[in-house]
Amino acid sequence: MPLSEHEQRMLEQMERALYAEDPKFATALEGSGLRTYTRRRVYQAVAGFLVGIALLMAGMVAKQVWLSVVGFLVMLGCAVLAVTGWRKAPKPGEQPAGGPHARRQQRQKRSMMDRIEERWQRRRDEQGGH
Repeated sequence: MPLSEHEQRMLEQMERALYAEDPKFATALEGSGLRTYTRRRVYQAVAGFLVGIALLMAGMVAKQVWLSVVGFLVMLGCAVLAVTGWRKAPKPGEQPAGGPHARRQQRQKRSMMDRIEERWQRRRDEQGGH
C-alpha cells in the first residue's frame, strides 16, 4: 500500500530532521537494508566456511583431531548461516514474504507509525509555540 501525500511529507520531514540531528547515523542507515544485510551475511558465511575447510585440512595434516573437529564445526555453522541468510533474502523488487503473523506485524507497524506521527506533531506544536 503506497503512502499518502501527507505520510510522504511527514516521512520527508522526519528524514530531514534525522540528517540535521545526526548526519553520521543517517548516512549509515542509507546503505543498510534487508537485502544488503543478508547478502553480506551470506558472503561472511562463505568466507567462514573456507576458514573451516582450512582448519579441517590443517588438523588432518598436523594429526590434531580437535583442530579438524573445530574446522568441521565452523564449516557446519557457516553453512547453516549461509542457507538461512539466503532463504530470508527477498528477491529484487519483492516485498518480504507475508507469513501468518504478517497482519499483526502490519498493525504493530501502523500503530508505531501513528505514535511516531503523534510525537512529531507534538514536537512541531511545541517548537511553534516558542
